[in-house]
Amino acid sequence: MPRKDIFHQLVKTALENEGWTITHDPYHIDLGFVDLYIDLGAERLIGAIKDGNKIAIEIKTFIAPSTISEFHTAIGQFINYRIALEEEEPDRLLYLAIPSDIHKRFFKHPFIQTVIQRNQIPLLVYDSEKQEIAKWIR
Repeated sequence: MPRKDIFHQLVKTALENEGWTITHDPYHIDLGFVDLYIDLGAERLIGAIKDGNKIAIEIKTFIAPSTISEFHTAIGQFINYRIALEEEEPDRLLYLAIPSDIHKRFFKHPFIQTVIQRNQIPLLVYDSEKQEIAKWIR
């Protein structure tokens, strides 16, 4: 079982506060030759039981000395997880969760925005001080 990121519980609680039900913690995918663990799986029901939105969240903290190295790792991991998730549960949308301070100072750069857009990576921006989700970017 993988170790949980520092802000794992914060993001989990923030999702629950927004009405999401945590269905997987972590979301496990067995590829036969390796096990993948996406940090969280969650569902939010719209209406009663009609058309549930399902998401999976990969939480990143970006606290290592090299933000660009963490970005490279996060993007590669995200793409692999998304492909595996499409095989396992194609109606579940994968989000990359990032801290709001990193979003403001690093994800604002045109190159980073281009990488996010070209790879169609939905972002969940969390505020670690307010302990809430700051924004959803799809």
